[in-house]
Amino acid sequence: MKKFNLIAFDIDGTLTVSKSPLEDSPFVDTDISDLLNKLMDKYKVAIISGASMKQFENQILAHLTKDTEKLKNLYLLPTNGTTLCTFKEGAWQCPPVNALTDKEKQEIYDAFNKMFKEVGFVIPGHVYGEVVEDRGSQITFSAFGQNAPIEVKEAWDKDHQKRKEMVEVLKRYLPDFASHIGGTTSIDVTRRGVDKAYGLRALLKHLDLAKEKLLYVGDELYPDGNDAPALLAAGECWSVKNPEETKKIVSELLK
Repeated sequence: MKKFNLIAFDIDGTLTVSKSPLEDSPFVDTDISDLLNKLMDKYKVAIISGASMKQFENQILAHLTKDTEKLKNLYLLPTNGTTLCTFKEGAWQCPPVNALTDKEKQEIYDAFNKMFKEVGFVIPGHVYGEVVEDRGSQITFSAFGQNAPIEVKEAWDKDHQKRKEMVEVLKRYLPDFASHIGGTTSIDVTRRGVDKAYGLRALLKHLDLAKEKLLYVGDELYPDGNDAPALLAAGECWSVKNPEETKKIVSELLK
């Protein structure tokens, strides 16, 4: 297998089921958390997602090793790479993000409201968290709120057609921003050029690595998917359909 130095992963649909914890069973040593722990011995590992750092902590870090030497080989890029978090001196260090201004946020909120009317989307009567959420450097739409049960999420937009239509409308209203499909029911909006390619390039520069040394693994590499920008930054991008396929890839990388 081609030699890479850095392996980067998306979260939802790649490492985990949407908003679910990383697989971590005490009875086996072949679940995804164990495989990632082993991968950190052989490669530098990055995880990049539209999720906030708090979500990274709950969904990922709580289920990984606490070995400080291993964690030095792990790099976290929350909110689609708008910040790069590294493990130093026994703690995660995350520089301040370049947050959207209040004016930019209002422009995005207004665009979502216009888009909802245009495509006929009505916010459900019962939601599980904010439907349009301010994540500082990113505004994220989740059809039922990010904490909705997985069965509710998976039934809503299996073929991504609803969100493809939404993104096309948002692009008209937000020409100076980037809109990408993310997760199971989400759309992420950031400043144009601030996406996973931006975050991965910053990480490559930080590590002084050429793009050919980076392998990216994600489930949304199709046009307008929030993994698609990685195609511009990584030496290779491998598409998966679910965490089980990711486990097979990691197992191969460990050979």
